[in-house]
Amino acid sequence: MAKVIFYEKPGCKNNTKQKTLLAAAGHELEAHNLLTNSWTAESLQSFFGDRPVVEWFNKAAPRVRSGEILPEELDAQTALGLMVEDPLLIRRPLIQVGEHREVGFDVERIDAWIGLKAANDSLKDTTEKLMNQDLQNCPRKHEHDGNGKCHS
Repeated sequence: MAKVIFYEKPGCKNNTKQKTLLAAAGHELEAHNLLTNSWTAESLQSFFGDRPVVEWFNKAAPRVRSGEILPEELDAQTALGLMVEDPLLIRRPLIQVGEHREVGFDVERIDAWIGLKAANDSLKDTTEKLMNQDLQNCPRKHEHDGNGKCHS
């Protein structure tokens, strides 16, 4: 099993489900607050790899939803500068295992990378249930306040 460094927005329901799935697979989690981490353009870029800039953004971020920021019109340097300034713009989670880094929670991609199968039979139902959910998009994307906080 892997030691997973997991950058999240505390209180995010999907981040909680993602961590539950990783733990059920037997991974050791080290969670960090994505919003209070001291990001640089270089440290963020390492999570995005060769993905298009538009895939770096949290679609539920207030400034993206309002149309103030149009990710599809930004170059990499401008996007990184905006994200360093306003971490709510960063797509979640950011995940690191060893030197490998990823953005978002594509179940198939993460399963192929570190494995998401249940660590034991008692966790099988939980794992299967979570793996069949959309764990990438906020289920409450229309229920955020101006600070990006979910209204439950």
